Amino acid sequence: MGGCFCIPGEPSLSWGPGKETPSKDPTISSEVIASSEDKEKCFLSQNMTPDLTLSFSVKSRSRRCVNGPLQEAARRRLWALENEDQEVRALFKDLSARLVGIQSQKAQFLITFKTVEEIWKFSTYLNLGYVSACLEHLLFDHKYWLNCRLVEDTEIQVSVDEKHLETIYLGLLIQEGHFFCRAVCSVAQPPEKEGEYLTLWKKELISVKIVEGGSEWEGVSLVTGQRGLVPVSALEPLPLPFHQWFLKNYPGSCGFSRKRDWTGSYQIGRGKCKAWKEYEREEKDELNFHQGESIEIIGFVIPGLQWFIGKSTRSGEVGFVPTRNIDPESYSPMNKSSAFFSDEERCSLWVLGRDRKAECASFLHTLAHTDIASVYRLSGFESIQNLPNDLSASQPEGFKEARTGRAWEEHQAVGSRQSSSSEDSSLEEEELLSAASDSYHLPEPDDLDDPELLVDLNTGQEEEEAENFAPMLAFLDHKGYADHFRSLYDSSFSFLTSSFYSFSEEDELVAYLEASRKWAKRNHMTWAHARLCFLLGRLSVRRVKLSQARVYFEEAMYILDGAFEDLSLVAALYINLAAIYLRQRLRHKGSALLEKAGALLACLPDRESSTKNELDVVAYVLRQGIVAGSCVLEARACFLAIRLLLDLGRHEEILPFAERLHLLSGHPPDLDAVATILSFLYDKKYLPHLAVASVQQRGTQSAQGMSLPIWQVYLVLQNTAKLLGVPSLSWGEVSALACPALRQALVACEEQASRSTQRALCLILSKVHLQHRSPDGAIHYLSQALVLGQLLGEQEAFESSLCLAWAYLVASQAKKALDILEPLLYSQKETESITQKGVVHNLLGLALQGEGRVNRAAKNYLRALNRAQEMGNVRNQAVTLANLGHLTLKSWARQPAKDYLLRAVRLYSELQTSVETDMESVQVLLWLAQVLVSGRQLASGRLCYEMALLLGLRHRHLKSQLQVTKSLCHFYSSVSPNPEACITYHEHWLALAQQLRDREMEGRLLESLGQLYRNLNTARSLRRSLTCIKESLRIFIDLGVKDKAAEAWLGAGRLHYLMQEDDLVELYLQAAIQKALKSEEPSLALKLYEEAGDVFFNGTRHRHRAVEYYRVSPARPARRWHKRARATRPGPPFPSLPVIPFPFVPHSVPMWSSFLQSTSPQRS
Repeated sequence: MGGCFCIPGEPSLSWGPGKETPSKDPTISSEVIASSEDKEKCFLSQNMTPDLTLSFSVKSRSRRCVNGPLQEAARRRLWALENEDQEVRALFKDLSARLVGIQSQKAQFLITFKTVEEIWKFSTYLNLGYVSACLEHLLFDHKYWLNCRLVEDTEIQVSVDEKHLETIYLGLLIQEGHFFCRAVCSVAQPPEKEGEYLTLWKKELISVKIVEGGSEWEGVSLVTGQRGLVPVSALEPLPLPFHQWFLKNYPGSCGFSRKRDWTGSYQIGRGKCKAWKEYEREEKDELNFHQGESIEIIGFVIPGLQWFIGKSTRSGEVGFVPTRNIDPESYSPMNKSSAFFSDEERCSLWVLGRDRKAECASFLHTLAHTDIASVYRLSGFESIQNLPNDLSASQPEGFKEARTGRAWEEHQAVGSRQSSSSEDSSLEEEELLSAASDSYHLPEPDDLDDPELLVDLNTGQEEEEAENFAPMLAFLDHKGYADHFRSLYDSSFSFLTSSFYSFSEEDELVAYLEASRKWAKRNHMTWAHARLCFLLGRLSVRRVKLSQARVYFEEAMYILDGAFEDLSLVAALYINLAAIYLRQRLRHKGSALLEKAGALLACLPDRESSTKNELDVVAYVLRQGIVAGSCVLEARACFLAIRLLLDLGRHEEILPFAERLHLLSGHPPDLDAVATILSFLYDKKYLPHLAVASVQQRGTQSAQGMSLPIWQVYLVLQNTAKLLGVPSLSWGEVSALACPALRQALVACEEQASRSTQRALCLILSKVHLQHRSPDGAIHYLSQALVLGQLLGEQEAFESSLCLAWAYLVASQAKKALDILEPLLYSQKETESITQKGVVHNLLGLALQGEGRVNRAAKNYLRALNRAQEMGNVRNQAVTLANLGHLTLKSWARQPAKDYLLRAVRLYSELQTSVETDMESVQVLLWLAQVLVSGRQLASGRLCYEMALLLGLRHRHLKSQLQVTKSLCHFYSSVSPNPEACITYHEHWLALAQQLRDREMEGRLLESLGQLYRNLNTARSLRRSLTCIKESLRIFIDLGVKDKAAEAWLGAGRLHYLMQEDDLVELYLQAAIQKALKSEEPSLALKLYEEAGDVFFNGTRHRHRAVEYYRVSPARPARRWHKRARATRPGPPFPSLPVIPFPFVPHSVPMWSSFLQSTSPQRS
């Protein structure tokens, strides 16, 4: 809604009283005066709460209810962000709001605003649905985005208190002190203060400035330009922030009709209409007609405009028709309210991405490129390259079985039939649209060249004769429109190069045209005379001589005398002259002409811009739409502004108009066109969340058959990379957030039968799924890529087969990989590439190794090694040796494994440094370290681990660092104990977990670090241990892990005891026990009672306090669970427990556990 708080098309919101109708005498009523105090209280509310609550719920579209599991997952994610809200703050900053706080239990955010611009932009994003889409980016992980069915079925619904939002908006308006209002009633000047007050008519727009402490404000009428005081009680602020912004940034006058111009429905009309009232023209360009006469509408009639162009069916005359004199029910309304009158107009908004189509398609093919046909694959390399953040396995959902070749072709045929049926259904609409404009807008063939005229500049004044100007006059004196006149009317002045030549300076051409004008006037050549005046006026505007241009344009209009045969010339004349009137602020001359120029500008379809100053006329039409409250006129004006600003290259000014047009558009093709330009503009303003959200919303709202442009897929890939913090997509780091756009583009390519791009998209999607350890999804898309590759060529089919086999290997489905690779090997001819044969042998070795067939695997590895040596490919040799080393390592052949791996490491050291080879080196070094450590060569093993870590640090590859750091922590804790080194690497592991945003891993590491620091047993280490334990406690509470949280409470209490902070010990121990009791796990509660007693019993102070924990530990939980058991099932009473005298050793607690189990009632 462009920043509004009400649904487009519904009545605007109002504040306070002021709805009464004034009497015929234009004076303010006493009731309105009496309500001034209430009005001022409404305006100047000082006690409003500045914070706004934004609530969300995750809902299923199919079931039309809340999706419970996803809602809980989103709430837990929000809970984890409560204390580390930098990401949330950054998101709301992009959404033009300021985060105050997070209430995860209620699934709410508290936000606030400081300026009207902030609340305008946020309300715009809210109504466009971008806030919901951005919350999906924040709250859902890669598992959600990889599940296509779940993404399509899920939506986040966001709600705010609209009344409170209006109150905040009004308060910010008052705070700024200057804004725009509408008069709610007529106001006359008091006789005793004539000249001091402003006379107002109802619904008139006024620019007001607050005067503190008074009941009147200073006002300026946008209709008359007069200044004066206005009573506060007679005003209401414009409720839409877009209107406030537009009137402030595009100042100017607006028309005002004292009579109601429109009584029918607010729909755009076309076809024929009937006059319900006779009209006798006042100007020559207006049409005479009688009551009941039929009038053909030229173009369209738009509610909110006072005029439209019509043709009398009785006389055949064409002229301006007053809108209020026709029956609005007599014409044919447009079926769907649209700002676009033709497909050409709609497609004009796609101009931004057309020049990038080839570049983006090339980028997609580059991103989809795979080297699997030339580079060997390393066993287990996926575990380093794409190590998941969450180690728990996840099953992808939402994938159908891969199509066979015939099924794919059938799908193509069905898609083409659906496309043709869609075209047939829209044929009638297109014919009706063309019927309204074909008579007055001829086609624009590309093969017609404009005639060129020789400008004879050697003709002197005394030699001027008619025959010297005959070609010019004959060319211009054509009655009506011709194709070669098109260059005369466009805004680029193309006639200077296409229609005239043989002049070196523009002044020479002006002199020649002026002489031609005189001869045309002398010979009474009306059309040549008018066109020459128009051209001279345009050249005067070009040289910023507006007064001279105005004279030429007025002369041309006088000559035409109301003729409409060349409608393009008439429209260009009116609009150019109106633009000059607006620039020179000629209110007394331009009011009638402005209204008619606005009708020519807005009502004629496919009209090209004729002047750069046309934006002033468009702004006037938009002000008229605001005054009349006509959403359709406002939408049309926004589209015209967007198209003109695109032509002028002023892209930074388009965004507000595009957002407003998107909210006013209800027709899916219109939404697609506007969303396309919005995504481009958000990308230019570096708003990645909004750029991705605009494309996603386009996908959910687009009509069936509407395709996603390839350049928008490229835009999504770029912006999701920005959200990941990845500087470029050169190494294939594609975010799962891009999957919906990739899938939508894939469907579009299926409908368009673009097989090459379709295969590239399938390969990219498979990469994303493999990257996130979802091989089933990769197999689904690679199966499609294989079918497409077979249709494209042998090389594409070969690459797709290898990719699919590799995906099966990653999915641990070696048997299916063998089914692909063995026929592939036998089908290769002797002339096939040696490298390709080696690739197949290497993959066969991996598949046979997965099947446990070690001997055959080793033979294939050796064959692959021979092929690599024949070609001199060092990298492939290194990979094969590493695979052989891994195979022998799995077979417990330590010495051969060591030899193979050492040779592989030496070969990798000879290669030029790159991310791919260094990550492979990391995997090989890990295997070599494992061999060396198992052989008790600890120093050499440690060196391999540290070298692997250095390679990960060099490329800032987090997941490889994580794998190596885990191994180093194990090495320094179990193999070669070194507490200080173990702590150092645990700290690095913790930093990696924080960068990967894995809260569960972070909590576990903080718990381990707390234990490691406590083992050092120094004052400083105990303090650091306490910090780690408390941080882990906060994380476990956020994640809802009750047993871990209880243990963290107990650990903190133990540390307070060791630090001799006795006043806090009991507090933490009791909190731990209470947490355990709430978890309903008897073993956990018994364990914590025992450990709480151990804190005192194993210490040196207050050892007697252990008695209450040891003595009460079995009884208290037993009684509690016994009561619960009796309430839920019948059984014998719980036996009384004996009291054990002190001392009670801790090791006897397990005996109590077995005793409780033996005496508990047995279930039937």
